[in-house]
Amino acid sequence: MKFIENKKTRFYIITAVVVIGTLYLLFNSYGVVKYAKVKNELEDLNIRITQLEEQNRMLEAEIDSLKRNVPAKIEKIAREKYDMIRPNEKKIEFKAEE
Repeated sequence: MKFIENKKTRFYIITAVVVIGTLYLLFNSYGVVKYAKVKNELEDLNIRITQLEEQNRMLEAEIDSLKRNVPAKIEKIAREKYDMIRPNEKKIEFKAEE
């Protein structure tokens, strides 16, 4: 056991064990780096879920207004999506210059 009795050798062994242990804790499949990455992904997904829920509420409100035959909503969709106009109306289009 003279090998471990040398203070310099003992210091190197302890340092190597600490460094290897730290690297293992940081970079293994359950390590801190993986945890931080997964936590970021979770936050991004939660934000996306919130956005999609808001979009769903808006679409449900639009569907509800169309089911109730709200004339203003039906006219807006007819004009915007299908370029429909009323009788005796003229459509004016503006084109942007490049």
